[in-house]
Amino acid sequence: MGACTTLSHPHIFLMESTPQLTSSDYRLRVEPLSAPVRILLGDTVIAESSDARLMRETRLPDGVYVPQEDVRIPLGETSDFRTFCPFKGTARYGEISVGGENRANAWWTYPDTLPEAAAIEGMVSFTPTDDITIDYGENNLPGNEDGPIAGPLVNWLLREAGACSSPEELTRQFAERLGADGVAVSRLSVLIWSLHPMIAGRNYVWSKQKDKVAVYTPNYDIHTSPAFVNSPLKHVSDGLGGVRQRLDVPDPEFTFSIMDDLRAEGATDYVAMPLVFSDGQINVLTLTSDHPDGFTTANLGLIYEMSFVLSRYFEVFTQRDNSRTLLGTYLGERSGGRVLGGEITRGHGDEIDAAILLCDLRNSTAHEERLGRTDYLDFLNRFFEEVTDVVTANGGEVLKFIGDAVLAVFPVTGSEGEACRNAATSARQIVAHLDVAEKDMRCAIGSAFGTVTYGNVGSRERLDFTVIGRAANIAARLADACKGHDTSVLVTQDIAEGDAGARHVGDLELRNVSEVVGAYSLT
Repeated sequence: MGACTTLSHPHIFLMESTPQLTSSDYRLRVEPLSAPVRILLGDTVIAESSDARLMRETRLPDGVYVPQEDVRIPLGETSDFRTFCPFKGTARYGEISVGGENRANAWWTYPDTLPEAAAIEGMVSFTPTDDITIDYGENNLPGNEDGPIAGPLVNWLLREAGACSSPEELTRQFAERLGADGVAVSRLSVLIWSLHPMIAGRNYVWSKQKDKVAVYTPNYDIHTSPAFVNSPLKHVSDGLGGVRQRLDVPDPEFTFSIMDDLRAEGATDYVAMPLVFSDGQINVLTLTSDHPDGFTTANLGLIYEMSFVLSRYFEVFTQRDNSRTLLGTYLGERSGGRVLGGEITRGHGDEIDAAILLCDLRNSTAHEERLGRTDYLDFLNRFFEEVTDVVTANGGEVLKFIGDAVLAVFPVTGSEGEACRNAATSARQIVAHLDVAEKDMRCAIGSAFGTVTYGNVGSRERLDFTVIGRAANIAARLADACKGHDTSVLVTQDIAEGDAGARHVGDLELRNVSEVVGAYSLT
């Protein structure tokens, strides 16, 4: 035995020349086929060989390789396309032409294989398609004894679960795979806490009876709801450990209310266990069984071991959802979508034609002093919500809140006139709302149309997604000018065009605007 080095743990030793301890169950074998083999594309024989090789690789379908001289059709030159296999080497691909039809990358070869695959070096295989078949003739194919390395469930988790397109799909596949592997699960739920201004989390619930996943999105009232306070979900979320309860016993250890509901549905066993994210957030996985014997120790041990990897998949979905939510919340849906799509560099933006609207509350300081800070903030939130609803309903987007002001954009998606009308309609509806709901409150709205840059500005470390351009500047200056013209809305001629309620108030000289601007009041 060679020398050993002690690590920090008192019972772990690092051995010099220690043999490899990882699994050696992954196999790659090349077996010669004793009888001729034909490969057909439709009815056309494209290869026929008495020296074909059968490639068998763990988890993959069998593949057949033939010498190039046994291919009956011309093989086109290899393309620039390559794939790399850690066991076979780098594959090069080429084109074939059959019946006047050209197929790119339809065959491949390994010109320089790794040692494990030396028996197929320089040989050819064809890309599997629905119309390519292999006639094995008189060959007796030996059974392929290679199965999943660690069982079908773990194999699914390691190889296929990552391809699920949504948390609903991941939940459904996990539940169905458990059932297919002999785990008698009749109901499965995954509660994931979220970072969202209105919902506390998402609960994905699968049931065997309905064979689908229902999604529930409780709001933050859940934390004080009696049903949640006295539930296994809170027990696990609070870091108090998992819950296991047989439901077919006379005196259950736990008295959570959901146990009675599940027992009435024929459940015999219930388990809740934590799904812990990398930041320490504790989510909850629950499983219910209706089998007379409930869950076995082996069942639960397997699920527990899988839960650590399963939680990472759910964490990826949650982080994506949180990113969309936060960007949409702070930037708006359009702007958030653009940032999430990769528009994250300073100066990155598009020139768009749009109507710009800026709405500013009047006499904010006096109102805050009169109402008090708390009541004023309540009013401000109501006002922002109403403005956002109006702008969104009219095809616009709120870009930002600036103190007690709102900046909105109405991009041209149809015609310029439509964008201008949407801005004018929004201005009128905002003023009408204040007149009805907040009779002693007044606002000043300016709106202009033009070409603006819609994108990122700021420092290297701190960016803002906004609109820059003459129209945005004029909209802000018109809002400032409302007080001097005894009106709540001033707009440019583009916005007022064709509006029967528009009244020309004159050509105004606006601060930091080089030319006079024709201004119109909307009554």
